[in-house]
Amino acid sequence: MSSIDNLSIRPLSAALALKAQQELGEVPERVPEDIETMRIWISKQPHLKAREDAQFLVAFLRGCKYSLEKTKLKLDNFYAMRGAVPELYKNRFVGEKQLSILKTACLLRLSQPLQVDGPRIHISRYAQYDSSKYSIAEVMQVNTMLGEIQIREDDNAMVSGFVEIIDMKGVTAGHMFQFDPVLIKKLAVLGDKALPYRPKGFHFINAPTIAEKAMSIAKSLMSDKIRKRFHIHSKLDSLYKYVPKEYLPIEYGGTNGNIQDIVDTWTKKLLEYTEFFQQDVNYGTNEKLRSGQPINAETLFGIEGSFRKLDID
Repeated sequence: MSSIDNLSIRPLSAALALKAQQELGEVPERVPEDIETMRIWISKQPHLKAREDAQFLVAFLRGCKYSLEKTKLKLDNFYAMRGAVPELYKNRFVGEKQLSILKTACLLRLSQPLQVDGPRIHISRYAQYDSSKYSIAEVMQVNTMLGEIQIREDDNAMVSGFVEIIDMKGVTAGHMFQFDPVLIKKLAVLGDKALPYRPKGFHFINAPTIAEKAMSIAKSLMSDKIRKRFHIHSKLDSLYKYVPKEYLPIEYGGTNGNIQDIVDTWTKKLLEYTEFFQQDVNYGTNEKLRSGQPINAETLFGIEGSFRKLDID
């Protein structure tokens, strides 16, 4: 393990280290060599300006189960997405709007994971934000910011993925109207092709009947692998089979923190990353310098990028 320590990569807990070795193929002695391989590859890509710190790169290696070719592709897509999805990445700074969205408590990252070596638990509560004040794209922009902090800080999410609970309670027609199919498709491609953490399940709770019908249609368009990860729960009891009650916040009857404390923790954390996101505009891709087909909105979200083709490791 000392070889990883020398790279200023945060040591994993014993439970996560074992899981990384067994499920992701992590060989601690080989990690420095893999990081160096990635840095050399980045230096040889004229179109790509990427961060190269070891903690960042090891997240992508873990997310791609140490396949160097998959890691290169995902890292490249991660930066290409900035030009391809401007509605999520333009003016992505820690400002009043981003902090206000976070303070609505619509995006929660719970403090305790599902088991010590398990996935991080996310709860999305879209009814919490004012749909006349913010767009879903603005909310999802904040979501990407939280995700980038997790890439650097959340070992459970990087090794074991995440479980997403989508609480539909109080969702209005105004909220539903904002979920346009194009944006959903872009978010699906982003999660599949560009982000290093893997979803372990999406659980919809308190869904109105019309939303349940819409999600049933959406499920029919997904690959079998993704379809199995989407669950619609008419009652919370069926959610508990996947996420036991005690792992939920106090407001949901559990013991995993209270919502205001979670919001306060992440507000403080996002503020600490103010300079990080200011610097982040310096990274990305210049598709004019890419050899071969450019990666842009057309090539990523065209007909050939349909839901049916999406698959997640």
